[in-house]
Amino acid sequence: MPDTGASRVSYVPLRDDAARWTTASPVRTVLGVIHNVTSATRLLDLLEPFEGDPRVQVVFTCTGSSAFEAGIREFMTARELPCISWEMALGEKFDLAVSSSRGGELQKIDAPLVGAPHGAGYNKYLQRNRKPETGNRKPETGNRKPEAFGLDAEWLTHDGELIPSAIVLSHDEQRERLRRGCPEAVPRSVVAGDPCMDRLRASLPFREEYRAALGLRPGQKLLVLTSTWGPHSLLGANMDLVRRALAELPSDEYRVLAAVHPNVWYGHGGWQLRAWLAPFLRAGLILPSPDTDVWKAALVAADAFAGDHGSLTLYAAALGVPGLLGAFGEDVVAKDSPMDRLGAALARVAPDVPLERQLARAAAGRAGDERLDGIGALVTSRPMRSAELLRRLYYSRMELPEPEQPAVPRPVALPLPLPAERHGPVAPAAYADARSTADGGLELRRYPAALQDAVTGHLPDPHLVTAEGEPDSRWSRTADVVLARPPARGETFREAAERVFREHPGCWLAAFAGEQANSCVAFTRDGGRTTARWTGAAPPDPVAVAASALYALPDGDRVVVTVAGLPCVLERPAG
Repeated sequence: MPDTGASRVSYVPLRDDAARWTTASPVRTVLGVIHNVTSATRLLDLLEPFEGDPRVQVVFTCTGSSAFEAGIREFMTARELPCISWEMALGEKFDLAVSSSRGGELQKIDAPLVGAPHGAGYNKYLQRNRKPETGNRKPETGNRKPEAFGLDAEWLTHDGELIPSAIVLSHDEQRERLRRGCPEAVPRSVVAGDPCMDRLRASLPFREEYRAALGLRPGQKLLVLTSTWGPHSLLGANMDLVRRALAELPSDEYRVLAAVHPNVWYGHGGWQLRAWLAPFLRAGLILPSPDTDVWKAALVAADAFAGDHGSLTLYAAALGVPGLLGAFGEDVVAKDSPMDRLGAALARVAPDVPLERQLARAAAGRAGDERLDGIGALVTSRPMRSAELLRRLYYSRMELPEPEQPAVPRPVALPLPLPAERHGPVAPAAYADARSTADGGLELRRYPAALQDAVTGHLPDPHLVTAEGEPDSRWSRTADVVLARPPARGETFREAAERVFREHPGCWLAAFAGEQANSCVAFTRDGGRTTARWTGAAPPDPVAVAASALYALPDGDRVVVTVAGLPCVLERPAG
């Protein structure tokens, strides 16, 4: 049985006899310091400049200082991060340490420490929760206002001594705020840009690839809801906006993705978050795991966003995506920071105006908006150079020559197919808004029925479509159109339709999938029967769309039905 005593170094590259056991022969060891999953995702961006250099071994540790410790072990295991305990980390000497958070007793690390932000710069206030045993940290004096988290002496010093040997800034403007918050730290500041912003910009030429990877059909629009954590966040202060986005935006034309801060997932539990959002997930909400880069792909693919005071909102605005604010924590946003300016520039979501109209206004106003362009430019003053500048900083501190190959930002990896949401056998009830076009065709827009609220008046005269077997009597008894199950063995279509009419007292039209592909057999309560089929391109959900078209336009042998900008021809053969 191997020796597991505390006095023995169990991690191979740190053993005194490491040369006997290792395959590569690193000459420098770097410590990656993790505070929580949020900081870990940023840390991996910061460590990319070491890729391809076998002279450098990176090991990771966790400070154990975050209230959001859940998920860290799973994150590290899934990425096979070589990990050592915090106690072991404090007992070893490293050539460099990199941290994207200020939490924990970083002053005890025996290495030159590089401190970097874990978001889009420094934009929020945060006070340290002082424990009795750390009361030797000198309190703030006088009436000086605190600076943003990461730029204030409270987070940069211990017993009057600076903790980091280098403080990474993403923009020159942060240096003046650092001067106000901790003037003695200015000589240690390094403006090195923003690696995340650089990767987002490097990804822009591949927008269509990201859209396809996220499952968007041609012509669909993507709305990204960005929520940080806390009571002032989008989910904390305005979770109803998620409902509104799915209820008011036509489901064939829009996809809605919620990019939720890891602290929400790990603070409340993933199961709980999904339970809260279950009605929205059933209506098609995309909810990617918080420990992946899917949110980056989504921002590149987005047509619009609605956010709050989190970093993702600032990144989206910097990419030029039009957007709105669904919530904003003025009290936690640092004065005169880029986020503070963004809060003053973006319109708030109005409760009584259709959301689609508000998004259209935001899109119309975004092009050429110099104020938003200027705020976006404050994310980094070294665009597309962060990998280069971070690597220069790291290798100079390690006193190691840089690799010969250039350090360049790489596009974000294409998302793997998103896990399909589990769903029941009954399709959600939907309201269909069918409107005649000038050329005699029909434009159809569909909306989840269960999420509706009449406040904005976005559905002037819809009809209700539900599936046979719908358990909610609100829909099953009042539906105008019922999508029927196939006839039972020995049952004719007409007999099955009569059963549907008996069980659904409000139903006028019962529709079945026809025997041919993309065809539909429909019956009306007065005994009429129609067979219809799509010629050429078929719309999504062809039987349901055909049923709504037949309900809205009961006459005519041919109609062009437009769904999500796609014109499709529905024919009713004679006889």
